[in-house]
Amino acid sequence: MTEQTAPTDHPSADRAPTGRPEHTPAGGPRPLGQLRTWPRSFADRLTAPLPGVRAMARLAREGAVRPTAEGLRDIPHLPFQPEPLPDVEPGAVAVTWAGHASWIIRIGGLTVLTDPVWSRRILGTPARITPVGVRWEDLPPVDAVVISHNHYDHLDAPTVRRLPRDTPVFVPAGLGRWFRRRRFTHVTELDWWETAELRGVRFDFVPSHHWSKRTLTDTCRSLWGGWVLADRHGHRVYFAGDTGYGHWFKEIGRRHPGIDVALLPIGAYAPRWWLRDVHTDPEEAVQAHQDLGARIMAPMHWATFVLSSEPVMEPLTRVRAAWEKAGLPRDHLWDLPVGASRLL
Repeated sequence: MTEQTAPTDHPSADRAPTGRPEHTPAGGPRPLGQLRTWPRSFADRLTAPLPGVRAMARLAREGAVRPTAEGLRDIPHLPFQPEPLPDVEPGAVAVTWAGHASWIIRIGGLTVLTDPVWSRRILGTPARITPVGVRWEDLPPVDAVVISHNHYDHLDAPTVRRLPRDTPVFVPAGLGRWFRRRRFTHVTELDWWETAELRGVRFDFVPSHHWSKRTLTDTCRSLWGGWVLADRHGHRVYFAGDTGYGHWFKEIGRRHPGIDVALLPIGAYAPRWWLRDVHTDPEEAVQAHQDLGARIMAPMHWATFVLSSEPVMEPLTRVRAAWEKAGLPRDHLWDLPVGASRLL
């Protein structure tokens, strides 16, 4: 990946009435629900240039945007094993993969959804190739939602409409307006390296190698990133969202040592020349796990939507091979079926 942004802090963009920047003490939580003013564009945060006309023309010429018939043949064999959500005792942590980048994280007594997409179809892609792993009506009360960025496979309006409007939502800088327009009343926007706290659980927003766009005119108008959730007992769960490989993983691990579980994307990576900058492949995901210094890795962002041209089962076989090659403990790879859970 071409690194164009140095791994330095980016100060908050909100303003006091005088126009001077407001400063929060290092590590101090931001106020929940604060209205803030952000830059018009976050394009300076990109770590690789966005595709230009030549790249688009090459993609159209090659036409390699979906798997071949052979690559789709394993759809019936994709791992899908829905099961009841486990009971979680105080002080314990559980993660449940609902599919793609949607997780149910039970931490610090809270139930947190990540990038919830319960729809059968999203804009511009075929329908889901596996069902949602947890029925919406089987969810416990949702205490909070975290959003990584505004792409349609991570921010799904029909799913969001199912949530009570007083659900606390944690979003990247610049994305709060989207939720407030839909009458959400507890929306907290964060910049990279900022944190907020809800009932004893910390929500830290951290960088990723990606971008944002939802319409023809809003490219990079909101930020993108991942989340580190931490409870009072020191448990940490890192949700990467959507990301390519790059320098941020080591920096996240340095600032958030002792990550217990890293939820990392392993799919939607081919053709590589087209997607390398924004999606990790399985080998890069294992390297990112090591850069983070995390104990456990749980793969995601595969086996749900057909977004790229690799065979549908390939991400799983490749991540298992990369894990073994790295000499990592097999039981620290939580390669879950859609709908399955694990407890710390």
